[in-house]
Amino acid sequence: MQGVDIDGVFLEVAAIAAPPGSPAGRAPLVFLHEGLGSVAQWRDWPARLCAATGRAGWLYSRRGYGRSSPIPDVRGAGRLQPDYMHREALQVLPRLLAALGLERPVLVGHSDGATIALIHAAHHPVAACAVLAPHVIVEDISVSSIAQVRQAYESGPLRERLARFHQDVDSAFWQWNDVWLSPAFRAFDIRAECQAITAPLLAIQGLDDEYGTLAQVHDLQRAVPRAQVLELPDCGHSPQRDQPEAVNEAIAAFLRDIA
Repeated sequence: MQGVDIDGVFLEVAAIAAPPGSPAGRAPLVFLHEGLGSVAQWRDWPARLCAATGRAGWLYSRRGYGRSSPIPDVRGAGRLQPDYMHREALQVLPRLLAALGLERPVLVGHSDGATIALIHAAHHPVAACAVLAPHVIVEDISVSSIAQVRQAYESGPLRERLARFHQDVDSAFWQWNDVWLSPAFRAFDIRAECQAITAPLLAIQGLDDEYGTLAQVHDLQRAVPRAQVLELPDCGHSPQRDQPEAVNEAIAAFLRDIA
């Protein structure tokens, strides 16, 4: 297992080589996972997207996820605050990219990872940004679904399933669930901030997303008029799982002319 140390915090990372014969000099893809994701939880989709786009890729697990360092006292002194995605996008991610020797990558984010990608792209130069099921505001549907996930974790099989992907499953779950269900987080809104994004942007949203509506990508497109939006039928909150071929084709076409 590869990793990067940032101020004593170990972050699990994984690399994907560019397909043989790919043009040199193309910006690599950097994958940013969802609120309960990790390097392993992406499964084989990142490798498939790298093959489809002819690019190398990097994945990492945020602190408390996968095999990265856990968060001590995650429901007490270590509890995440409503600005946790800004901290990841503006403090952790720049240092991780520097440690990996990456400049101006293509950010590929899902859910929380998509929001982190948008925040980073609003403040730092990137080659492009592809976001799947981003959250630019907090909707009632998001809070309702996340409350149901809490019930499944406390009394259903979810904790056992997640434990296969996370070294400290409680650190992974509660850091995300507690902050999303906190009253202070209801004010989260990055629509104005996204207006600063100048990089090419593709936003993908499933029409059957149980965690967000089309308002997310429509508001994003109003903030970034140049953004491309893809709305996928028969698709829930994870387009890369529900419609992988359509997603890979769209991202490959989007990146075709981006060196």
